[in-house]
Amino acid sequence: MTTQQIPIIEASFDGILQHLAAGDLPALTRDLAPFSATELVPLFERLDLRQRAVLFRLLSKQRAMELFEALPPSLQGDLLAGLQNTEVSRLFTELDPDDRLWLLDEVPSVLATQMLRGLPEQDRLQTAELLGYPQGSVGRRMTPEYVSTRASLTVAETLERVRAHLSDAETVYTIPVLDGTRVVVGIISLRELLAANPDDFVADLMQSAHTAVATESDEFAARRCADLSLLALPIVDSEERLVGMLTIDDAIRIIEHVENEDAARQGGSEPLRRPYLSTPVRTLVRSRVVWLLVLAVGATLTVQVLEIFEATIEQVTVLALFVPLLIGTGGNTGNQAATTVTRALALGDVRPRDILRVLAREFRTGALLGLLLGSLGFGIAWAFYSVQIGMVIGLTLLAVCTVAAVVGGCMPLLARTVRVDPAVFSNPFISTFVDATGLLVYFGIASAVLGL
Repeated sequence: MTTQQIPIIEASFDGILQHLAAGDLPALTRDLAPFSATELVPLFERLDLRQRAVLFRLLSKQRAMELFEALPPSLQGDLLAGLQNTEVSRLFTELDPDDRLWLLDEVPSVLATQMLRGLPEQDRLQTAELLGYPQGSVGRRMTPEYVSTRASLTVAETLERVRAHLSDAETVYTIPVLDGTRVVVGIISLRELLAANPDDFVADLMQSAHTAVATESDEFAARRCADLSLLALPIVDSEERLVGMLTIDDAIRIIEHVENEDAARQGGSEPLRRPYLSTPVRTLVRSRVVWLLVLAVGATLTVQVLEIFEATIEQVTVLALFVPLLIGTGGNTGNQAATTVTRALALGDVRPRDILRVLAREFRTGALLGLLLGSLGFGIAWAFYSVQIGMVIGLTLLAVCTVAAVVGGCMPLLARTVRVDPAVFSNPFISTFVDATGLLVYFGIASAVLGL
């Protein structure tokens, strides 16, 4: 969508709402006519359930199907709730098998069962086969509609197979090469086939294939597909036999979904499964309240530490002035380390077994950051208060930055080791932990330096 088209849709939004409220269907039809199905997606993301259903029924069958395929799975599920059974069955049947799985994950189980029953037998068996793979596995995201060839076939014979499946295969640009037992022995692209001599054998042109096992994490498989710049990644069973293909558009979709979840959890909330304006307020509250309660309970640790050192603060009241600076710096340092390592885990740059190397790197990083910030803090505190206060602030920043970097860097690795999503160890959680330990360090150093 171009930048010029977006303001046009925005300008039409108020008029569409007015015509919806008035029930003026001819005017609504005219409003929708200039826009393609893809351009209507932002509009549908801002409407409620009833409004979406009304506008959807005003579209032609072809435009309605194109729009439905372009919508996020969460909005697809919402839209189905407002349509009649015959419309639901038609839309669900015309989806690709892997797209059906995305949708089934979003709708209530009763509606999912109803939609599966409405499928033709072959489509129902195909979808049920994908549903048999574990949640979060790439087997649930692959497409079983592909074109394959054999090493013993010629280029002409393979191109004939491609032509025969143009209408039903989801991808024809990457073609896996199989042996007699359906084991993947290589890969060949459509571009290579078109450039080759028709009488050449596939065995002489194919390249080694990268594959993923159907039961492995969809995120790992998607990142491998993206990192290797593949248009499609063959998915195999435990015996290396081909069972499907993960296309690059589905790989990008998986990565975006995972990164949205990570970003939300690192911010101390659960991810929204639909656009913000389409999310009910109660869902927004539910996505945030649990983490806020957990963090509020965790924050009582900070209160307890301050209470323990109340007498120390009364003797040197200036110490209280630096508490926000110190706990804020420690929390930010831990957040930076946690975000960096979580991202490295997602990209496959580090593994849980690298925890000692990560610990060493974050120790050095935190110590250097603490040395720089501590020197600055020492100079400022010395200039405005005294050399002793400067020493307390400088040494505390050195210690807090070092501890925070180590804790923030190691927590995601420990989470992965115990099979917990690293993003669950969100930045606010790390901040709460570092706040309490930082205050202990601060008042411990103050007591030693000032002789309290």
